[in-house]
Amino acid sequence: MGRAVVGVAVGLAAVACTVAAVAVGRRMRSRGKWKRVVRVLREVEEGCESSVGRLRQVVDAMAVEMHAGLASEGGSKLKMLLTYVHNLPNGTEKGTYYALHLGGTNFRVLRVHLHGQQSSLLEHEVERQPIPQHLMTSTSEDLFDFIASSLKEFIEKEGDGSELSLDRRELGFTFSFPVKQMSVSSGILIKWTKGFSIVDMEGIDVPGCLQEALTRKGLDMKVAALVNDTVGTLALGHYHDSDTVASVVVGTGTNACYLERVDAIIKCQGLLTTSGYMVVNMEWGNFWSSHLPRTSYDIDLDSESPNPNDQGFEKMISGMYLGDIVRRVILRMLLESDIIGPISSKLSMPFILRTPMMSAMHEDDSPDLREVARILKDILEIPEVPLKLRKVVVKVCDVVTRRAARLAAAGIVGILKKIGRDGSGGITGGRRSDMKMKRTVVAVEGGLCSSYTLFREYLHEALNEILGEDIAKHVILKVTEDGSGIGAALLAASHSSYNLDTVQML
Repeated sequence: MGRAVVGVAVGLAAVACTVAAVAVGRRMRSRGKWKRVVRVLREVEEGCESSVGRLRQVVDAMAVEMHAGLASEGGSKLKMLLTYVHNLPNGTEKGTYYALHLGGTNFRVLRVHLHGQQSSLLEHEVERQPIPQHLMTSTSEDLFDFIASSLKEFIEKEGDGSELSLDRRELGFTFSFPVKQMSVSSGILIKWTKGFSIVDMEGIDVPGCLQEALTRKGLDMKVAALVNDTVGTLALGHYHDSDTVASVVVGTGTNACYLERVDAIIKCQGLLTTSGYMVVNMEWGNFWSSHLPRTSYDIDLDSESPNPNDQGFEKMISGMYLGDIVRRVILRMLLESDIIGPISSKLSMPFILRTPMMSAMHEDDSPDLREVARILKDILEIPEVPLKLRKVVVKVCDVVTRRAARLAAAGIVGILKKIGRDGSGGITGGRRSDMKMKRTVVAVEGGLCSSYTLFREYLHEALNEILGEDIAKHVILKVTEDGSGIGAALLAASHSSYNLDTVQML
């Protein structure tokens, strides 16, 4: 009997030891998996590091590229395109003006009423309409006849129009496709994007096609300005605040423009405007510098994109790409650690994690990060993610977003440096104590600036760090809305046929 008891005890002890060994083994394996997750996170943090010193190098590189792009065509990654916009709205404009925004599969028409004095709330009406699929590959006449007909219907809703019919209507046209601008109201289509393929329009004056359609529909309306959406943002910002000297759009894509001295545009010598200035469209999405903190995820994203080695800056800071960078990091973490077992194929699908979803995870302030869990489960099909791993996902979102915002801030300071508004007096990496800083406003637009609170906070934080508090207090970032619509109508007003054309070539 005693021997049997001893035997059972020994057996139980052996089982207990086995169970303990298994448990220890599991803990050891779990720790090993977790270490691999942490290692990937640390690598991402190091790769995205954007110290003030590094950002100032980006500032200098941006200013140098701007100079090169103004000196000669093709002299820089920055195109530095002339817009021929020289007369920004200032609040004295009067009358009713229109805007048409063709930006993709939809277009908008707007009517803005101006009363000769600045107003924080501009009186306007807007209608949106889809472009029928067949017109995206039809002829230029079919497309613009459809748009002109829709515009005519919109105008006819004014009422009897007895007073308005006495004057010719003026239109600002925002055309969000690559164009070589020839004047403030003309430009040649370089190529179609976004699913459009109307062969008979490439190399043709776009506003001319619209003007002909307006005439065919019996509309007495003149295209007064062909507008890039970033230029529209600058116009809207300047209307509200005359100290606005630049604008930046950071949404799905990104771009910037600013007010430049005409005598600094060396590649177009002999250009004269009565103001002595002209708005330059930088096309800064294509900016590149070896000082940009690029990771293996950026390299892979670029090589797998439809436009490799193109739009490098945009791929690091714009909403089109941030969510996908985060997806790539999460995928590598899970593949290398095997921390949750088999992975859904959804995680390998490019752009399945859109930036609005990423920002929702980043800004989830619930104790258990339930929004993070929901998005990982619903979008990426990763169920039952432990809280510790959810926290890591939030950290990845933070690292990627912080880098994007800080690089955008460096780009803005690069513009300010070029025009002498950064307090350096043009001295590379230096500061002048005897400089009297002017109040400087930069209009910013796009979903990342308007809807993503943490992005906006990181943007301001970096601006203060790069410039220093004494200089930064003179620089104001103002969020605007609908530069591509209202801004275009304002440019139609400031460049209307009732004003003299003051752009000349010597």
